[in-house]
Amino acid sequence: MEAPPGKRLGKGMIIGAWVLLLALLTLFFSRILDERGNPNQQLAGKVSEQGVREIVLRRNAYGHYVATGAINGHPVEFLVDTGATNVALSEELARKLGLERKGGTFSHTANGVVAVWQTRLDRVSLGVIEMHNLRATILPDLKPPDQVLLGMSFLKPLEIIQKGDTLILRQMP
Repeated sequence: MEAPPGKRLGKGMIIGAWVLLLALLTLFFSRILDERGNPNQQLAGKVSEQGVREIVLRRNAYGHYVATGAINGHPVEFLVDTGATNVALSEELARKLGLERKGGTFSHTANGVVAVWQTRLDRVSLGVIEMHNLRATILPDLKPPDQVLLGMSFLKPLEIIQKGDTLILRQMP
């Protein structure tokens, strides 16, 4: 025997409400996890009257400084890495950004000796701090492939102050 039309409609509405609730919970917890991994997605910086550019990074839940920035105008996620000589990115990301590979060589990394290529980045920006014509290294197997190591080719000219769970980066005029 078939259920009356009103009863089927009621079951459908209950199922729809549960699906909507699960979707909203997924979205909510997804944002919380994103914030834990990268608490610096919306960087607010300041520029003093003297032209000093400053940003403040908060440490993520895992103890790292991760922030959203851009390479040649394309949004990327940076991991601050004072142990990296250059800005370093995966071969996959370099291909997406249309970067030219030059001068293959070998490099000593935390994972051993790897083949790498050199490239140049026209513009690297992190909040109000921007640099041009930076050396960068393309690593074939950098993981995760969409994260960029923000190495010393970017950091060296900056004043770096670490206090508690914050990292202050200042670019002098």
